[in-house]
Amino acid sequence: MGEKIKVEKPLVVLHGDEMAQVAFTEILARFVSLPLDIELVEIDLSAPNRFTSNGKVIHDAISALKEHGVGIKNAGMTVNRAQLDDLLAKHPDIKEAELDPLATKSPNGAIRKGISGNITREDIEFKNLKSVRPDWIGRDIEVDTMETGGLDFSYSELSNATGVAKVVFVGSSGDPVELHRRSLNKGDPWMLATNDLEDVKAWAHRFFQRAIDEQRDIYLGLKDTVVSGYDGVMRTAIEEIYEQDYKAKVAKAGLSYHYELIDAQAARIVSNPPARALWGIPDNVSGMKLFKLVQQLKRYGLPERKAHVSISRMSAGGGDQYGSYNLPAPEKGVIKVIVDGEEKHARYVDEGDPILFMSNDREAIKDWVSQVFKDAAANKKEVYFGLKREFVNYDEVYSSIILEIRKELAALDTPPPSFMIMRPSRQLSKMICDPPRWGLYPAQNLDGDIFSDISAALGGSLATASSAIISKDGTKLFEAPHGTAHDLYMRYLETEGKEANFNSSALIFAVASALEELALREANQALNDYAERLKGALIETVAQGIITGDLKGKTTHPEKERIVDMNGFLDAIAKNLKTD
Repeated sequence: MGEKIKVEKPLVVLHGDEMAQVAFTEILARFVSLPLDIELVEIDLSAPNRFTSNGKVIHDAISALKEHGVGIKNAGMTVNRAQLDDLLAKHPDIKEAELDPLATKSPNGAIRKGISGNITREDIEFKNLKSVRPDWIGRDIEVDTMETGGLDFSYSELSNATGVAKVVFVGSSGDPVELHRRSLNKGDPWMLATNDLEDVKAWAHRFFQRAIDEQRDIYLGLKDTVVSGYDGVMRTAIEEIYEQDYKAKVAKAGLSYHYELIDAQAARIVSNPPARALWGIPDNVSGMKLFKLVQQLKRYGLPERKAHVSISRMSAGGGDQYGSYNLPAPEKGVIKVIVDGEEKHARYVDEGDPILFMSNDREAIKDWVSQVFKDAAANKKEVYFGLKREFVNYDEVYSSIILEIRKELAALDTPPPSFMIMRPSRQLSKMICDPPRWGLYPAQNLDGDIFSDISAALGGSLATASSAIISKDGTKLFEAPHGTAHDLYMRYLETEGKEANFNSSALIFAVASALEELALREANQALNDYAERLKGALIETVAQGIITGDLKGKTTHPEKERIVDMNGFLDAIAKNLKTD
């Protein structure tokens, strides 16, 4: 090893959990600490450390990113109920009621909002990976979604004043109780959605009975981790009905039941469709998008994908379900929204009905759309927005801002990139079934999660996509779009590290991208050359057919594939880096 490359600026490193962290530790040792003389500002964002610090480490991460400007983030787990109970048992001095939400929730949204960053995800341009093309034509899969309630039956407005929005509940006492408040600026959109829990339960009975009658395996998808007081409430009610009334019947009929987060489930079903299934998506907005996609796939199939797909997710404003207030109604009563002292909307709810209130920042939307146009213009991408502006005032603000920015660019004699505004369901179908070369698909957080997971799965793997969070002030955080690989980690522990299976491609690409950004900021040619060689070694390794198990059969020459474990893959990259 020659002399280390000197790097002047520090790099923020945010550690995560499980198998992804095992890989991350090894990658940093091999490809950062060994060849570079660099200061690493390391923050432990593992689930146990977030818990014991009561979320403080997330604030530490945000401060470090704002101070230093460039970082890498590893995948972190969102704890479920069982994992939370385990942490509470290990730390009896910590009381659940006193925990900050950041202690147990995913850190991703808080970090994105903390640095005012939006996400761009796209395929890593491997030379020899082919898109996944399962046989969809005539596939016997039906999507079942609720016809009432939820976001399709929401109320939304643009705030006509700068002030405070309050969510107020009036129950049996007759006295108004403030449940939530947040600041709004004039022109900011807000929305109130509720769902009737009895309607959800009735849908669940129909859903499970239909699956049994039609002899279909059962799939249920919601986002109960991030929107626990809304999607989580529905999941609990639906699965209680399943356990009490249908589990034995499903087993007797020889059928199976699968629950998964909706984004991961959508990726799994679209890229590897089951033979015969009923796919339940209670949220009628997500459900209708996926219903229309499945209908199109069943009729026309999946085209061969030769185009590069980019997805931009707006997250800085916290403007959809990810940044919402969501909790069940405490009792039967009236839920009201009061903006700047004026009652804007009221509706009846029953005890336990899930309530969701969300708003967005018009300036954050404008920053995001500007970022989308800047990316598209620089990289010659076509932009396809998905908005339901005819029916939802909440979406209309996006449309007006798009036209506003277009006029601003025209006034500067800067031609705006080619763009279209279409329905969100059409946007998803366009991305999957009719992808143009270098298409860019802007979406809010939840849609962005679903879209990017489907796209990555069809591209080969979540580990073959890149992800960057970019803020208006220039802060950049590079990450892998995949999760912590819980199942692989359990196997790693069971075998005492003998089975270390994990595709490190996205993490290595994130590391190299962060180093490229540092090199640009300090005009460090040696560092830039090294970062480019690291990316090149990754691409070349896969081109040689040296791949991890998740990519088996997905290269253009399957007969030349050599399947290796995590360490074998890193060894091959290191060898190619050395001989480059």
